[in-house]
Formats: sequence, C-alpha cells, structure tokens
Amino acid sequence: MAAIGIASRSTRQSLISSRARISVPNPNSQSSHFNTWPLRHTRIEASVPRFHSIIAATWFSSRRTSSPGVSMYMSYSNQVPTRSLRRRISKRNNPKPVLNESKFQATISNLPPRFTPEELADAITLEEDPLVCLHLFNWASQQPRFKHSNCSYHVAIRKLGAAKMYKEMDDIVNQVLSLGHIGNENLYNSILFYFTKASKLIRAVNIFRHMTTSKNLECRPTIRTYHILFKALLGRGNNSYTSHMYMETVRSLFRQMVDNGIEPDVFALNCLVKGFVLSLHVNDALRIFHQMSVVYGCEPNSFTYDYLIHGLCAQGRTVNARELLDEMKGKGFVPNAKSYNSLVSAFALGGEIDDAVKCLWEMIENGRLVDLITYRTLVDESCRKRRYGEAKRLLEMLREKKLVDRDSYEKLVNVLEKNL
Repeated sequence: MAAIGIASRSTRQSLISSRARISVPNPNSQSSHFNTWPLRHTRIEASVPRFHSIIAATWFSSRRTSSPGVSMYMSYSNQVPTRSLRRRISKRNNPKPVLNESKFQATISNLPPRFTPEELADAITLEEDPLVCLHLFNWASQQPRFKHSNCSYHVAIRKLGAAKMYKEMDDIVNQVLSLGHIGNENLYNSILFYFTKASKLIRAVNIFRHMTTSKNLECRPTIRTYHILFKALLGRGNNSYTSHMYMETVRSLFRQMVDNGIEPDVFALNCLVKGFVLSLHVNDALRIFHQMSVVYGCEPNSFTYDYLIHGLCAQGRTVNARELLDEMKGKGFVPNAKSYNSLVSAFALGGEIDDAVKCLWEMIENGRLVDLITYRTLVDESCRKRRYGEAKRLLEMLREKKLVDRDSYEKLVNVLEKNL
C-alpha cells in the first residue's frame, strides 16, 4: 500500500506542469522575488483552470487505488445561477423557431397587389403560425404606400400574445405608443390583458397610465379596462399579506374609476369583496356587500355570497355565514363547492356536528364535490366530541354510496381508529 501511495503521489507530481507549481513567497522577505510577485501571479493564472482539471482527473483515477480510510471530496458551488445564465440556458434548451419560408411566401401571394390593413388583418387571422404572422406584419410595414391601422396592429398583438411571444409583441406595442393617432380602447385592453398574463404588471400599469393621459378619447379606460387590472392584481396574492398589498392598489384603482365617472358593475364590486376577503378584511367586504344595491344599484350574485361565506367561515363566524347561506338559497342561488366545504368544516370545528352533517348531505344532493379535508375534519371533530357511533355510521354511508374511493376511505378509517 505504501508503494501504491508513493506511485500515485509521483504520478500526480508528474502530471502537474512546471507552470502550475506555485511557490508562495514569504511576505516578510525584502527580496526582489516578492516585488515581482503580482507579475508572476498574472502569468500563472492562465494555467490554473488546466491545473484544476488535471487534479480532478488524477483524483478520479487514483481513488480506486487509495485506501478506504482516506476521505477525499470535491466542493461544488451552491450559489443561485444569475438571471443572465438562466436566460442563456433557456435559450439553449428552447432554440429559436425557424420561419416556414414556403408558407410565408404563399401567404404573401394570396394578398391583393394593393392590400388594405383590413385585408392584412384577415390574412394574419387565418394564419396559424405566429412567426409567419410576425414576418407578414413586418413585411407589410416595409411596403410603399401602406400604413397599419388599428385592426392590423390589434390582430398582430393578439396573435403574438396568444403565442407568448411577448418580446416581439412589445416591439409592436412600442410602435403603437409612438403614434398618437393609432389606438382605441379595444386595442389597449388587449395589450393590458397579455401583459398581465405575462406577469408584466409594471408594463401594464404604464400602458394604463398612457390610456388615462392620451389625447385620443377613444383610448381612455372603460369598465372593461378596470376589470382586466382588478383580475390581474387579485390573482397575484398567494397569501393574506401579499393580497393585502395588492388590495391597496385595487382600492385606489376603484376610487379612480368612480372619480372618472365610470359606474362600477357587479364584477368590479365582487373584485373588491374578494380582495377584502383574501386580505382578511371581512368586515370591509360586508360593507361593500351592503352598499351594492343601495349605493351602486347592483344586486349581489352567487359569487358575492360565495366569497363572503368562505371569508366568514375562515374566521369561525358561523352565525353570520348561516344567515348569508339562508339569504343566498332564498334568492335561488346554490353555493359552490368551496363555500360548502368551508361551511361543513367551520360547523364541525365549532362543535356543531349536527349542522355539519346536515350541510354535508345537502352539499352532496346539490352535486358539489366534497374534498378529503372536509371529510377528515368532520370525522376528527366527531370523535373529539366522543360521538364515535355517528362517525362510524358516516363512514359506512360514504362507503355504501361510493362517495369516496378506497384510498380515501382507508385514510378516514385510520383517522377514526386513532381517536378510538
């Protein structure tokens, strides 16, 4: 073994070139070698990567002959890749699409000699390949005596946005913004929609500001513009804190909408209700609910009640949730699965087992899907109240009516057995 160790050590020394052998000088020394150290260090840096590759190759080749007691390891970087590196990797994994030249030429040949923007828009609409649509749009821009209009800009932006070619779409949007006479509410709403879909909220807000300050009255925001922004902002929050942060923007947008003379509809008011519920401000949501018919002249729909019932149940306010449930059913609305699951769980956690079971069967009769968490909560809370017989009968009825699969049934049985 000693001979093997000596041989492997001599092999490693022979593999390292003379340029890679670095002799660190003594910093306390006053010799001229120390004064020339930076220059020598610069010359050696070029051979350091080769030096590390040789050491790595030698280590892998000599590990088989090394003794088991020797522990060797290599260190790897645990830093997060930079954005530029991730972008390069993404481009490498997703190569740039190639234009179908024959299809592009065929589309051009189908256009009349002096085509109008409407005819170009029809050709782009019929074309399924977004890359051909982009090249067709750019080719038309270079033709003499041709100018794009709202329809050609609109259909090109929609095609590129649907294909998630956001960079190419942004180039066309910049063309629209540079032309004061181009644009209308439908065009800008499509731009807003695709920017929010691409999670480019800052870009969407800038487009919205351009709409509000535009001298072209056809570009001014309407109720549909605010719908797009409300939906995008409310979809960003994945917890109560982020929902609260975005809810402040929604509230300010709503005030701006009212100040500009745009009357809110039930969708806009439901966005406020939903945002307050997600940010745990249920009382503010109830305030909007009571103002809907009195102040804004809008009647609440089933979505309004579903948002409120879910928010009240999340706070354990089952009395208020029951009142809204009765009012909702009195208007002919049927709660959705989320509201029913929230009601059953809230009743069970509040010790109202009979009401929870009654609501569960009502939910099943209305064709709403009961999730496993609701079943488990009801079984667990029934056992907590020492109502084991009712929990067993519930499981047997679920099995007989085939309301749960075998795996879910076994999980519920395990919950029951742990409480016995």
